[in-house]
Amino acid sequence: MALITWTASQYGTNVGFADDEHKILFGKLNNLYDLATGGAERSAIGAQLDDLIAYVVGHFAHEEKEMIAKGYGGYERHKAEHDALVGICAGLQTKFHAGEAEVDDGVGQLVKGWLDSHIPAFDMPYADALNS
Repeated sequence: MALITWTASQYGTNVGFADDEHKILFGKLNNLYDLATGGAERSAIGAQLDDLIAYVVGHFAHEEKEMIAKGYGGYERHKAEHDALVGICAGLQTKFHAGEAEVDDGVGQLVKGWLDSHIPAFDMPYADALNS
């Protein structure tokens, strides 16, 4: 069962690359969530966790590059949000691979909650600047 479903009304930024990348990100998060809550092997969960985090880092870099190119005034605050999530994810990734943490429903809900807040509050406002 999907943890999060992309819809234009809830998550659409009207910035083509961002919406496309968010859809992929949601799919990767849903795959991780399904593995983690469905009793998959730890190695499969770890591989999906690594794939998701690598994708998120790349997506954030792409957004940040576009914001800089367009002179978006909210860049610094937006980047700080990205950096905070990457820090949380990197910590989880390190602990998971060391056998000191699990990926579970709580982790899925944390990331979903972050996306539910971040996309409307931080991504939607950059639409005019990035589409100019």
